[in-house]
This record gives sequence, structure tokens and C-alpha cells, in this order.
Amino acid sequence: MLVKYEAKCVRVKGLSFHPSRSWLLTSLSSGSIQLWDYQKQVLIEKYEEHEGPVRCVQFHMNQPLFVSGGDDMKIKVWNYKQKRCIFTLLDHQDYIRTCFFHHESPWILSASDDGTVRIWNWQARSCISVLSGHTHYVMCAQFHPSSDLIASGSLDNTIRVWDMTALIRKSVLPSGRMELGRRPKPELFSSRDPTIKFILEGHERGVNWVAFHLSQPLIASASDDRTVRLWRYDDYRAIELGVYRGHFNNVSCVVFHPIRDLIISNSEDKHIRVWDLPSRVCVKLYRTENDRFWILSVHKGSNLLAAGHESGMLVFKLQRERTPFSVHQNNIYYVNDRVLRVFNIEETKDTPIMSLKRPAGVTFDSVLDIHYNPAENALLLTSRIEDGSYELYTLPKKSEPTSAYRALGRSAVWVARNKFAVLTENKTILIVDLKNEITKKIDVSVMAITSLSYAGIGTLLLITDNEVFLFDVQQKQTLAECSLSGVRRVVWSSDSSHVAMLTKFSIVISSKKLEQLCTVQETTRVKSATWDSAGVLLYTTACHIKYLLLNGDSGIIRTLDIPIYITAVRDDKVYCFDNESRPRVLEIDPSEYKFKFALVTKNYDEVLYMVRTSNLIGQSIIFYLQQKGYPELALHFVKDEKAKFPLALQCNNLQVALNCAKKLNDPNCWELLAECALKQGNCSIVELAYQQTKNFERLLLFYIFTGNIAKLPQLKKQATYTRGASFLYTLNLFLGDYKGCVQVLEENNQHALAYLMATTYGLEDDSDRIKQRLLVPPGFECPSDAQLLLPPTPANPSSSQEDWPLLSKTKTIFDMIDPNDSKITLNSDKNTIFAEEEIGIGWGEKDLELDTKKPSDHDVNIDATDNEEYKGWDVADDIDVPGDLDIGIDIMLADKTFILPATGPTSFELWSQNSVLPAEFVAAGNFETAMQLLNTTIGVVNFKPLREHFLQTLLSCHTSHVGIPELPSMLTPIHYVVGATRKEGRPYVPNRFPLLVENLNEGYRLTTKGDFSAALATFKTTIHSLPLLIVDSKAEENEVLKMLADCREYILGLQMEMERQSIAEDPSQAARACELTAYFTNCNLQPGHSLLTLRVAATRFYRLKNYKSAFSFAKRMLEFGPPPEQAQQARKIMAACQKNLVDDIPVNYNEFNPFTICASTFTPIYKGSPSIACPYCSATYLPECEGQNCNICELSSVGKKCSGLCILSQDHMF
Repeated sequence: MLVKYEAKCVRVKGLSFHPSRSWLLTSLSSGSIQLWDYQKQVLIEKYEEHEGPVRCVQFHMNQPLFVSGGDDMKIKVWNYKQKRCIFTLLDHQDYIRTCFFHHESPWILSASDDGTVRIWNWQARSCISVLSGHTHYVMCAQFHPSSDLIASGSLDNTIRVWDMTALIRKSVLPSGRMELGRRPKPELFSSRDPTIKFILEGHERGVNWVAFHLSQPLIASASDDRTVRLWRYDDYRAIELGVYRGHFNNVSCVVFHPIRDLIISNSEDKHIRVWDLPSRVCVKLYRTENDRFWILSVHKGSNLLAAGHESGMLVFKLQRERTPFSVHQNNIYYVNDRVLRVFNIEETKDTPIMSLKRPAGVTFDSVLDIHYNPAENALLLTSRIEDGSYELYTLPKKSEPTSAYRALGRSAVWVARNKFAVLTENKTILIVDLKNEITKKIDVSVMAITSLSYAGIGTLLLITDNEVFLFDVQQKQTLAECSLSGVRRVVWSSDSSHVAMLTKFSIVISSKKLEQLCTVQETTRVKSATWDSAGVLLYTTACHIKYLLLNGDSGIIRTLDIPIYITAVRDDKVYCFDNESRPRVLEIDPSEYKFKFALVTKNYDEVLYMVRTSNLIGQSIIFYLQQKGYPELALHFVKDEKAKFPLALQCNNLQVALNCAKKLNDPNCWELLAECALKQGNCSIVELAYQQTKNFERLLLFYIFTGNIAKLPQLKKQATYTRGASFLYTLNLFLGDYKGCVQVLEENNQHALAYLMATTYGLEDDSDRIKQRLLVPPGFECPSDAQLLLPPTPANPSSSQEDWPLLSKTKTIFDMIDPNDSKITLNSDKNTIFAEEEIGIGWGEKDLELDTKKPSDHDVNIDATDNEEYKGWDVADDIDVPGDLDIGIDIMLADKTFILPATGPTSFELWSQNSVLPAEFVAAGNFETAMQLLNTTIGVVNFKPLREHFLQTLLSCHTSHVGIPELPSMLTPIHYVVGATRKEGRPYVPNRFPLLVENLNEGYRLTTKGDFSAALATFKTTIHSLPLLIVDSKAEENEVLKMLADCREYILGLQMEMERQSIAEDPSQAARACELTAYFTNCNLQPGHSLLTLRVAATRFYRLKNYKSAFSFAKRMLEFGPPPEQAQQARKIMAACQKNLVDDIPVNYNEFNPFTICASTFTPIYKGSPSIACPYCSATYLPECEGQNCNICELSSVGKKCSGLCILSQDHMF
């Protein structure tokens, strides 16, 4: 039994599958109705209008309706599109148990505890018939799926079968149409109510459920007598066929399987049982620990079933729908209904090969996988029989196939031509030959392998719950591994260069060495996958066929009505199996993924061919081409002017952009066009764009820079009435119209400036006029050193409008496509594009003719291969030159053609390429890579303390130079070059180790002084600086590691001492304070500081009358050789304590058992106890602290497995 989805909620009393969508309705005892999508595993909607438990619910087959009934004695009809109840039916006098729609008529059948069964016309919203006869609660009533029958079951121990032929006949109009929403006229002396046809008696207690078979005249019933009974009926009688016993409590529900001859029942004994219909044997059993089952529902179009229980519901299948198959060339070998078959792709022919023998009691198809061996023409089958077994079949060409062997094994795959590997129950791999003889055993019990997969001759993929291993069978060693959870299937490409690993909701594509290339996540289950001949992975979900490229690009090929399991792809046809194991052929359109694959692989011939022949349209293709850097190709697909304009700008196609701007006539478009045209120096388009937007300021500046002074007078006329004084003054100044400048100044009451300008430029008439009108302040005189303001010299003094000269770059193959030209063909031999036009006269006919005249006597023959005079030059034509050299493109596209030089990598890019240490990546500005490397090597997860150190390292590797004033300073990188070129260079990171030694000594000094908070900050700064060091020798590396250990010990000890000081005044914490004092003496400090800790501990313990511990600390003091005064004090403490070696305050401290201190809880971890450590500073922690941020270094994650600190320069690494 395969559980596909399980939801937790209150008791579920009713279930119903939607006939076409992946929806499931549940009615709950809490009074609500829930609508679930079991494929996406989400709750879609809730409906809450019932007052009390809702006992039944059902979807309509065709309309967007469902019906529900509950303990409030109401039948409600809902519209799930409108998300509301559209009406309520009232007539029942007690709880409503079941409600069902009729498959054709607009009727609802309801059963109630009032002892009646009612038929309702939901269009007329009225009750049209009442079926009375039961003497107790009616627990269930159902329409027959095709006949005019009703079956009802009651707690009166009977099942009644009703004939509603009269009701059907009365509801049909004379024309033969069903009466919809119209009441028929009553007839005298005739009954429209259904009549009792059979009363089935046999159950000893009440009947809880009845169900009709979909096609056979059978009825199944479930009862409180703990049995399921099967009844057969015909036109005249009904008999009991058999009793199915096995449940231990009341049987709540029973249903027929829609496809197989099976009966499924559930019970209050917490079991679901699957019964074989003919033999009445229970073939499957599913049990929950605490939940009683109440209801079952089957999906008419699939193998899905649903069951409701005390704490929710589950959707399940009785067996896997995926057909086991193996593909070899054009043959697909598969198993269907215990028959081994072969499907030929070319002939579309399905042929049975043989019947598989199965042990007694095996009802379901149990084959899990098939593996075909073309060398030996043999098939290897893995099945569920006996909890895992394999079968080996040989397929002779001219005789009947014979079964070779069967043995136990959880998984079996071919590993060589005549050998296969078997995974046993005890996690051992057996290498078996064709005679089923074991040739080798490999113990892999430590790997917890769940299945095997073929990975080439002599290699296997070992799949575990969390990892996949590439294993060499001959060498018995792992070649590669990758971390991936829940791998269910493995699909290799045709050339075995790539492998797709399928999980429940994702696909991972890896190389043959298990290097992950891309991953795609899905919201629904991944069903199957296969590779096409080009190397594109096609896979299916519950409702789509999709593709996945090696670079991670994916998309939808087509939608599906039902789930399929894809086996092979040939051109535009997909060969697959449906959920009933029937081979099917589906047509697809592979244009999209072939087009993208050609772009990714840079197969431009195929791209251009598809551009002209395929119907590739849509925003997705355009967005994809933009994203991948092909805007000129995306331009070909765009028809909308708004979308075409930004694409044209992106690929610098000014002519297309100009046409779009004219049609759109949007000021924003003109501004963007002007900006792009100005970058390319296209003067005509820039001028037109500025004129369209009336941007006279920029147009003036443009005319000045281009030297087009002749157009300034025209610009002056246009701007006279639309622009301000400042613009007119500037324009007159550039024109050299100084009289106009004076006039503008006078009009704006700037008389002093007007007088100054008139006097400076020699305009005596204007200066005298202004002076005579007393418009100049008294005493104002023109400065003697006044100079003329001359207009700037144009960059291009020519008066003609010419575009600026540009470097011509070689055109790409896509630049040569004209979006409006349909006469483009591809010469696949030369990878060139030719227009289908005749050669023009301008080329010159004589130039195109081949000169075939004989050479004259004075012509010089320079053919070195034929002239004997050139033998001494050693000229040869048969030199071996590689064909993939880039020699440029020698094409004259214009009068002046240049090859646009490729932009070289920057120093930062070179540094990133050549760096291996975190400090080097930081110096190159590649913080992200540095952070990833620090996380990998020393497990850093908190980078906030490293921020300042990152910035210091970055700035220390550059120099700043001040260039032109008012421009930013220029940063120059400092290279670390020792006989290396620039391309091999690395950043020069200053050696800060001496500075850190000074910091460490400062920390020692502060510790001696007793300034513990400042000392703690100093040691933490030092420990944060160490990951970004670079040392040049192993000796320096060992010094750094010793410094790291010293910082760790001091940080731990100071933290414990500061915590002790915080609780010193609390009498209730006296024992804890003593423990922290004792632990401080265990830290590996400098001898002087260790002596201080012992001296303090001996004094404190003596004062607290812990004489035994005080004696021990005083004794340890003497081992350090203290000064005479301190030694005398220690001896006095020992003499006083020897009289009573007892501790008054018990503490968790045992000096005789070696221990380390947990840096989080400050408690001892004695030798032999489990512990974990920080991957950077090696601080020790208890196992429950795994995953926490280290309390010492504040950087790394405790317990993370890492490689270790990496600071040794690569010049001295090996």
C-alpha cells in the first residue's frame, strides 16, 4: 500500500474525489468541509455552514457542485466556484448519514436516522420520493452506477434493493427528454415511488455500508457483525455469495476496486483490508496505531483510494502504477498483468513473450525493476516476492523463453556482460554469474544501502537515504559520492556521460563523477524521466511533460490528462505507459527545447534554421533570449513595438529603435533613443530625438560639441518664446551675438552687467545709452583687465553633419538577420548567410571572371611546390596547423574596418582566478567566495565579527592616487609577484602576524592588570584576525595555531571568571562560584597567570572551608616555583588544611579525572565522555550544543565537519 498523501485534522466522516481534478472533499465531525489538492498537498478551501458534524459529502460528476449532509438534518448543495452554499434541502427528521448524486438525473439520494431514504430533485429543490420500510437507522443508500436500482443498508440488519423504474419513467417527457426542474402532473391509481425488489438478510447485526459493483451484478455490505458479505442479484432473486471474515471490530465501510477484482474494507479495529474477490482471501493489510477508520472512497478514473480516520485522512494506492521496463534500441521490455511483453517502437507492435509464474497468494504485480542484457539476451527482474527477490530469464531467439533462476535479493543490476550484482538483506553485495553462482562478496553494511543502480561496466551506484556513491566493484572502493536525499530512480544518458537522479519532488543532473550540474524542484511528484538523443532530459509530473537542459533551464512541453511514465523519445513522439500499463504514443512539439539546446551548445546553424522554420513565439522565448545574451535574436520574434524598442536598444540596433520610437511617439522612448545614439555618435538620430522632446538645452550643447554652429540661429528662433533668459544669453554668447547678450541683460534689469558687457565688447552706442539713462550705479567703471568671453572651439569644426567614426566590430551570425527579410537561407557547409538575389553589376563582371589565359614569359611563377628554385627555402604546404585557432575575421564590411579588441580581465578577476586562500579572495573583492571558503574550511557561519577585518584586508592591498581635480581617486592594486606574470599574479596581503603578537602581549598585560573585559576584547580581536592571515612557512603556521590555542584558553578562562564575578554576591550561588574558580585553574595559561589562578583558588576555597580542595590548589602552586612570599603562603594553607581535609561545600570538580570544559555551559567533560568541538578554535562542547554558534570565537558552527584553517601561502603549500 503506497500512501500518496496524508492530512491531519479531526475525525473524517465523509470523502469524495473530484472526477477530473486532483481534489478531495472531506467532511469533519467538527462541522466543517475541507477541499484538498492531494497532488500539491495543500488545503484549498474550507466551508463552514453546518451546525454539528458533517457525515457525508460528494462531488457532482459534471457540474461545479457538491452535496453535504450532517447532524443538523440539513442537506446543502454547494457551488465550489462561487465558494458558497446555493440552497438547503429540509425534510429529514434526524441525522443524515449519506448523500449521493445520480449519474444522469438531477437527483440526490439521502439516507437518515429517521428510517427513510429520500430522493430529491436538486434543480426543483424539492423531495420527489420517500422510501420507507427500514425499521431502524438507515446508515447508507446508493444509486446503482448504471441501472435503475437503489441499495440501502440499515441497523435493522437488512439490505433493501429498490427498483426506481417507475420514477424514471414518470420523470421522462413524452419526447424522451428528462424533466429538469419541472414537477410532473400527478396520476391517479399509480405510484411514482421506487418499489422494493429484494430484501437481503444474513447479517447478524446492523449494516453500516452497501456498495454496487461498477459492471457486475454484485453488492458488497459491511456490518457491525465484523464481516463483509458479497451478494449477487438478477431480475428475480438475490443470493449471498460469500462472507469475508478477518476484522476484529465493526466494519465501517466497503468499496469495490474500480479496475481489479478486489474489495476494500475498513473497520473500527484500525485496519484496512484488501480482499481478493473470487478467493475471499485478504491479500493486503494496512494498520494504524491509534485511529479507527470510518469511511472509504475510490476514484473512478484511477487506482487512487482515500480513507478517513479519527485524526485525518490518507490518499493511497494498492500498488505502484509505474510499469517496470527496460529499453534497448527500439525494444521496450515490460511486465503487465504477470506477462512479460516487448513493445517495438518502429513497428508500434506489442508482443507477449512469456507468463511469469507467481507463488500462491501473490495477487498484485510485484515486479519492481527490469534490466536487459543485450550481450546475453537475458532479463533480470527484481520483485517484492518474499520481501525482495530477483529472477533471471534467458530469451532464446528460436525457442520458448526459459526461466533460469530465482533467489532472494533486495536489488539486482547487471555489472558486466555475464555478471550481475545483488544487494542482500544483510547489506552485502553479491557478484553472481549467469549460473547463479556467487563469485564475489562485498561487505557494504556501513553504508546503509537501500538500492543499486548500473553505472557502467564494473561500477555501481550505491543509493542510501542521504547519499549516492559511485563504487568500483573490482577495486572495492568508492570513486565518488554526492549528498542527495531520497533518490528513487536513476536514469543515464545514452552516452553514459550524465546521470539524472530522481527524488520525490526534484531532479538532479550530475556528471559521471557525480558532480552536480543542475537541480530542478517541482511542486508535484516527479513520475519518470528519459534522455533524448541530443542529451536533453524529458521528465513527467502528474500533469505535465517537461524538459531540463544541462545548464538548468527547464520548461513545459505539453500538459497531460492522466499521469504517464515516459520510456523513450524519438523526434516528436514520446513512448510511454499509462497508469494501467498500456503502451501509448504521444506527439509533442520539441521546437522550444531543441532551440534552447542549440543556443546553449552554440549550434548556430540549427538556431538559424529553427528561426525560419519553427513557430517559436511567446514572451517566454523572448525573455529567455534576453537572459542568455541574445537580444538581436529575440528582436526577430517580437511584434509588439513596446517590447521591440528596449530589445533594439539592448542590441544597439538604432534603425529598428528609431522606427519603433516614431510609432510609439513617447517622450521617454525618445530620451532613451537619444542616449543610446549619442553613445554611438549617430548625430542625425540624436538631433531628431532632442527635437522631438524639445530638449533645447541638450540640443545646444550637442550643436556646440559637433561644430554645427550653422543651426544655432534656427534654434534661437525656436527658443525665443519658450526658453528663459539664461538659455537665450548662453545661446547668444555661443553665436557671438554680443549685442543680443546686452539686450537680454537689459530686459532682465541687469543694467550693470549689460554696461560691463557693452563696454568690454566695444559696443559704445549701447554703453553710452545705458550710462545716459542713469541705469548704472554711481562710480561704476569697467575693470581695466576685463577679457572677452569667447565661445569654445567645437570638437568637430566641420559644418557638415557627420556621424562620429567608430571602430567596426565583426558581426555575429545573428546580427546578419533582418527581422523584415524572409529571403534568408543557410549554407550549412560554410556557416554563412546568403541573400537569394542576383549579384549586382557594381561588383564588375570582369572582376568576377576567372583569368584563364596562359602566363607570359615575363610572369614570375611563385608556386614553391612546382619551381625547383625554391627548394632551399624549405617551403611546404603540408604543415600541421590546429584547426581551432582564432585568427580573426578578415571581412571588409565598410571602408574602414577594425577588429574590436576583446576586453581583458581586470586585476581583481585575475586575483580571483589565481587565489586559493580566504585572505586573497577578500583582497580581490570576492567576498562571497571568501565566505564560502571560510565556511568550508573552519565552519564560519557568523561573519559579522569579520566585517572590519574584511575591509582592512581589502584596503591594505590597494594604493590611492589623486588624478585630475574633482575626479575620483584612482585605486591601484598591489600585486604579489615573485617571478610571475600579471596573469599569474595574486594580491599582496601584508603580513600582520607581528601586529597580532603585539595584540596578544597586550592581552597578557591586561589580564595581569585585572582588566578582564578589555583583555577579553583584545583576545577576541586577535582570534578574529587569524583566518585572514597568509604565512610563508610551516613554522609560521604552527605559531599561528599556537596563538589560536592561547586565545581560546584565555577567552574561556576570562569568560568563566567574569561569570563568577557576576554571581559572587549571591549566597545561593556559592557552589557554582567555587566550581568556576576551580575550572579557571584548569585553563592552559601562561605560567604567571596559572600561578595567579591557583593562588586565588586556594585563598577562596580556604575561606569557604573547602580545605581538601584548598590543599590541592596550594600544592599545585608550589609546583610552579613561586616567589618566597607566595610559597610561604601556600605552605601555611597546606598546614592549616591538613588538620581537616574535608570540603564543606560540595562542588562538581574532580582533579584526578582529566577533563575539558564545555565552552557553553562551563561544566566539565570528563575523559571518555562524548563531546564535540568547534571546527575553528577547537573549543570543546557537550553533544547537545551541536549547531550552536561557538561561544569562544563567535564565528563557527559547533560540531561542523571541516578541513581546518587554511593560511599557508600556495608558494609554500607543497
